[in-house]
Amino acid sequence: MQKKTPINEQDRRFIERLNQRPDLKSRLEAILELAESEGGELRTADEIEELLIEELRRLGNQTMQDWASGAHARVAAEMKKKDPSCYPGKKKR
Repeated sequence: MQKKTPINEQDRRFIERLNQRPDLKSRLEAILELAESEGGELRTADEIEELLIEELRRLGNQTMQDWASGAHARVAAEMKKKDPSCYPGKKKR
């Protein structure tokens, strides 16, 4: 039986941040599953490597999507602050 270590402040903040991004959390969980892969189907190292690369690609894509959404929101808020009549994302006629 594994001994439980108490969660420190850094771990607690990390878990909170992951819980705010469920898509990233699920990607990281999938990677952990591959790393542990104790049960289930027996796979070769090449198969695990291929699955890991695919999960890392998905993690990268999800991270970029999250970043882009956040960047867009920050730019829109900044534009709105500078010019309250501005509507980011809509064409002016």
